[in-house]
Amino acid sequence: MTLHHRAPARASDLNSLGFAKPPAQTRVVVAMSGGVDSSVVAAQLKSEGYDVIGVTLQLYDHGAALAKKGACCAGQDIHDARRVAERMGFPHYVLDYENKFRESVIDEFADAYLAGATPVPCIRCNERVKFRDLLETARDLDADCMATGHYIQRKTGAGRAELHMAADPNRDQSYFLFSTTQEQLDFLRFPLGHLASKAETRALAARYGLAVADKPDSQDICFVPNGNYAAVIEKLRPNAAEPGEIVDMDGNVLGQHRGVIHYTIGQRRGLGIGGLGDPLYVVRLDPDARRVVVGPKSALATTVVPISEVNWLGDRPFAGEIPVMVRIRSTRPPRPAILRPLDATRAEVELLDAEEGVSPGQACVFYEPDSTRVLGGGWITLRRRKAV
Repeated sequence: MTLHHRAPARASDLNSLGFAKPPAQTRVVVAMSGGVDSSVVAAQLKSEGYDVIGVTLQLYDHGAALAKKGACCAGQDIHDARRVAERMGFPHYVLDYENKFRESVIDEFADAYLAGATPVPCIRCNERVKFRDLLETARDLDADCMATGHYIQRKTGAGRAELHMAADPNRDQSYFLFSTTQEQLDFLRFPLGHLASKAETRALAARYGLAVADKPDSQDICFVPNGNYAAVIEKLRPNAAEPGEIVDMDGNVLGQHRGVIHYTIGQRRGLGIGGLGDPLYVVRLDPDARRVVVGPKSALATTVVPISEVNWLGDRPFAGEIPVMVRIRSTRPPRPAILRPLDATRAEVELLDAEEGVSPGQACVFYEPDSTRVLGGGWITLRRRKAV
């Protein structure tokens, strides 16, 4: 591993990636998924004169995905990344990370789902594969930094790099990158984070003559065709979809289900127990007893959220009561809360207003109030309720 040391330099002396040397002497590894975002990053950095190396990861058996548009890291995507490298004139490598991906992401996804959680495998992929294993590969290639096509901003704060939300709130990916460590952040670059819209990215792709300029965005988890989680779990864990009882919060049997893996907390439709008056929602999953517990919408309201595996990026010590904004699902806006650390990796978040459908396995991401800065986050563990 090569470490690069340099004396402090004025901002005017630094290149666009923050190094005090010409772009031609700055090596950057670009993580290329084959999509338009990472392709534009690679093309732009090459056009600016940087020493670019493109790397694409083959993450899973892509036989079934070859016919599926919008899945990253499959056969067509590898081909598309290679074409961009050929057009722009920089080396491109494909690394077989199938075993790493299965061990670090897919197996945990299956086990978490079977345990009644609602996992977010894209976060684990960033944390354990792209920003750990691939980042080490970039260091082995003597790169000064690694760049990705994520929509998030890296800014220089009081002596160190800070993580901030993307300029375009509709594209912001900070929820999926909360577990980025300070050491990783120092090495990473996110050239698209400041763009106002995805339209700007596609315009850049067209300017560079990239064939992926109009390529559709990925919509699903890459190894989950058509968003059918249950089908993937059944394939990975045969006999996982064992039937059981649907019960109310007092344990009264209301019906039968075809497997806990087919249900998520907050679900209302598809329960097959109509005609009971007020609507019922899934409020808890009990995979050990093979039970789906349902109740009124009010039973979903939560104000206290236990958090584990905390990654803290704030300047102040991780202690006491910390006012924050939190996002408990990728599709929800940040809400005001109080963060109470319990130890170095565990905390309790008290939401100032109750949220519905807080699910174990989802992430809880912390933001600085009145700022775009990401302070870190953690994983939601078994839910506890506080009276509202």
